[in-house]
Amino acid sequence: MPTMPGMSRPAFHRSLLAPRHWPAWLGVATIWLIARLPQSVLMWLGRRLGALVLRVPSARKRIAAANLALCFPELDAGARTRLVDANLRDIGLMLVEFALGWMGSDRRIAAIPTRIEGLEHLEAARAQGRGVLLVGGHFSHLELCARLVSQRIRIAGMYRRMDSTVFEWAVLRARLDYADAMFDKDDIRGTVKYLRNGGTLWYAPDQDMRSKDTVFAPFFGVPAATITATHHLARMSGAKVIPFFHRRLPGNQGYVLRLGAPLEDFPGPAAEADTARVNACIEQMVREAPEQYLWVHKRFKTRPPGAPAIY
Repeated sequence: MPTMPGMSRPAFHRSLLAPRHWPAWLGVATIWLIARLPQSVLMWLGRRLGALVLRVPSARKRIAAANLALCFPELDAGARTRLVDANLRDIGLMLVEFALGWMGSDRRIAAIPTRIEGLEHLEAARAQGRGVLLVGGHFSHLELCARLVSQRIRIAGMYRRMDSTVFEWAVLRARLDYADAMFDKDDIRGTVKYLRNGGTLWYAPDQDMRSKDTVFAPFFGVPAATITATHHLARMSGAKVIPFFHRRLPGNQGYVLRLGAPLEDFPGPAAEADTARVNACIEQMVREAPEQYLWVHKRFKTRPPGAPAIY
């Protein structure tokens, strides 16, 4: 494959050592140390952090409760409360999984029990010389599972720059150690070039981006402002769109990663219809492991004209 576009490896500047950055460096060091814990200890720590998240009052708990009330109206109040609690506990695991995904050693990542299903769909697309968009959702373990799947296939990702310059330097370097490339979320030209050259890009279009390039598409039957980029990237690049689902198994059994069959006749003529299809795929993924989805995000913050606010 030719040399691919994407973000370059960030250089270190002495200004990063200024005293104002010391708290951020302490955070990076803590993440590095967490990533060195044995797997059983790390998961134990994640569960303890989750119990702490559950006990501490926060707006995120109210957001998760509002989202789940909208998306699972068939559940009674008790069942929804239990699901909210399980989701908040999952945030503790998310924190340690981010640490492991970013800064765990290759040897450590290789030791995590992982089952990958559906690689034949990716191989068939590559045999045709097509790029691939792996479209998934914001599950708590997305960063770790991107690292896990990169053991078998070279993938790139879309990237939103961090506010902290120290974390931007550390996390981007960490991602570029295992990713084929990383693209700024606004680098459409580079992303399309990468896909046209047969690259595989992981992409999650299931957050309210407050962008002008959005449509209201159903998500659990609720109109959700959804970015249309999946349609446009597939149209401009000719890439196949393959659903990518990942799930954490109970206990310390590891993870299941599943690549589905490519979406047929995608892209279609209308961005709205294609965006609704993508939302339907992600909804199906969420229903398999609802407690592992990022319900604390304000998915329905942008409302159709005249609709009441959710949060």
